[in-house]
Amino acid sequence: MSQETTAKTMHAYLDALLARGDFARHLAADVTFEIMGTPQLVRGRDAVRDTITWLHAGAFDAEPKVRTLLTGASQATLEADFVGTHIGDYMGIAPTGRPVNVPYCMVYDFEDDMITALRAYFPMELLAQQVRGAA
Repeated sequence: MSQETTAKTMHAYLDALLARGDFARHLAADVTFEIMGTPQLVRGRDAVRDTITWLHAGAFDAEPKVRTLLTGASQATLEADFVGTHIGDYMGIAPTGRPVNVPYCMVYDFEDDMITALRAYFPMELLAQQVRGAA
């Protein structure tokens, strides 16, 4: 896969994600989504779509604010901020309406112009602290 194809696919994925559209069309059927440093691993297009949707529109009304996007022949890396409001249950914490702003990084693997793996380097405890209103 070329760097140009990876970049095109990644931009289309991000555009759909930000528009709350059909971003899952860019995910392979057997895609995985892993939050590094946790036991959280999700497998399959529907499950990954549902997890990402839950994070952005269920537990939070949030979106990524892109800082940097790097693309290669079969991988991409995204540096972003997860910015939004806590609107649904998260880690057993009922909706607080508190704002959140958490920096994170994602690594994406590609095959045949489809995303086959997403690995999130996401400080989940920082997100929970912001939801709880802790400093």
